[in-house]
Amino acid sequence: MPTIVLLVLLLLVLVGVLAVGALVYLAHRHPAAREPLLIGLAGVAALGAILTPIVTR
Repeated sequence: MPTIVLLVLLLLVLVGVLAVGALVYLAHRHPAAREPLLIGLAGVAALGAILTPIVTR
């Protein structure tokens, strides 16, 4: 793989980890928001499951 593709992939992974960490922190600070956040995390997981085969081609 070209270096630029690896750098972009690394950036996307880091941004994803940061976003998930922010959601976990938000769920910890506001317990009433846990159910909507779980739905959002399920959406992120589904998106990752769809994009992973595309990226690895």
